[in-house]
Amino acid sequence: MRNADTVAAVAVGGVLGAEARYGLGTLWHTPAGAFPWTTLLINAVGCLVIGVFLVAITEGRPAHRLVRPFFGTGVLGGFTTFSTYCLDAYRLLDAHRPGPALGYLAGTLVAALGAVAAGAGGMRWVLARRGVAPARQKEA
Repeated sequence: MRNADTVAAVAVGGVLGAEARYGLGTLWHTPAGAFPWTTLLINAVGCLVIGVFLVAITEGRPAHRLVRPFFGTGVLGGFTTFSTYCLDAYRLLDAHRPGPALGYLAGTLVAALGAVAAGAGGMRWVLARRGVAPARQKEA
């Protein structure tokens, strides 16, 4: 296999991220029919970290070629859980709670996008304070 090291990095990272998510889910369990705050917060935190991480490795200090697949795709992909997000919304609908289900769907989307923007913006601010010039975009 040509990209075996990349696939292995994603797989190992995915296991670590999924284990972290599972651990948080067991520590802060959401009862059936309750608003799934745990999943919402896990997804928002993961999105915040990915905003910080991607700016750090693309505009800050270059990283080894396996760091992005391991941490960005693997760890953070395993940590965030948009499949559970959909399942949680379904469970709220199944419990005859359409208002909270729609609020959860929209709120998670807003929280995730806001978290990525906040993480990226915060990291850019940190880099600017340290005098790190943003990497130049490649011209088409």
